[in-house]
Amino acid sequence: MASQDQFQRFIFEDSQVRGAWVRLADSYREIASQASYPTVVRQLLGESLAASVLMSGTLKFEGTLSLQASGQGPLRTLMTECSHDRYLRGLARFDEIPADADSLGELLGEGKMAITITPEQGQRYQGVVPREHESLARCLEDYFERSEQIATSLVLFADQDQSAGLLLQRLPGGTEPDDDLWRRVNHLASTLKADELLGLDSETVLHRLFHEETVRLFDADPVAFRCSCSRERTLGALEAIGQKECYDIIEERGAIDMDCQFCHAHYRFDRNDIDQLFLGHSLH
Repeated sequence: MASQDQFQRFIFEDSQVRGAWVRLADSYREIASQASYPTVVRQLLGESLAASVLMSGTLKFEGTLSLQASGQGPLRTLMTECSHDRYLRGLARFDEIPADADSLGELLGEGKMAITITPEQGQRYQGVVPREHESLARCLEDYFERSEQIATSLVLFADQDQSAGLLLQRLPGGTEPDDDLWRRVNHLASTLKADELLGLDSETVLHRLFHEETVRLFDADPVAFRCSCSRERTLGALEAIGQKECYDIIEERGAIDMDCQFCHAHYRFDRNDIDQLFLGHSLH
């Protein structure tokens, strides 16, 4: 059976208003299965995965977009990443989660959110916003308003098995009719319920919400879990640690063992590997 994990863009004809829809099932379950997540953390991870796909869909180049939240609360770190070709990964790090915690504020406490855009060619960019709202969607809307100056609305939902999201944006340079359209579609999107977004296909969702508008829906792109770790990238991380530190570990342990936090792939490097990394040849 083909995966139902899909991303689709749409536009409102003859306007500066655009949108995107995503629903994740297989990729969300595979990512969430990498650790034993409490329900509230798993669902927030699902929302973040959906948001990463939606936000990466706004990029005009090849690269990745990552979303990271960190704070002083029981949820220490939340990170998700999506590439331009819709490959997705994510994780969360947490301490004991209070039974009654059910909002981003209660999980993160005082914290911040960073959105990092890494093009395959060109400079890396990062925007940071404080966590000032109780939902991930509202925090990300703040990011677009402050860092991108693009009016943006997000609806994000997740349960134990699926996550989904809807993004609306009004691009600069619109006319007065665009103002009316923007207010109208935002009001309609705010009525969207979790069971609708999680359970219905994109055409049905958009028809229910915007049947009085002229909407063009583009072809769907598949979304899948794939980790971008590799032995070469892990060697790059060791190079950043530094020659002395690497040889100190080799002297103490005989080898350097590293595990990917996203997919649990294991990499082992012996003295010969470290010699080749720093000296360019093997020493015997």
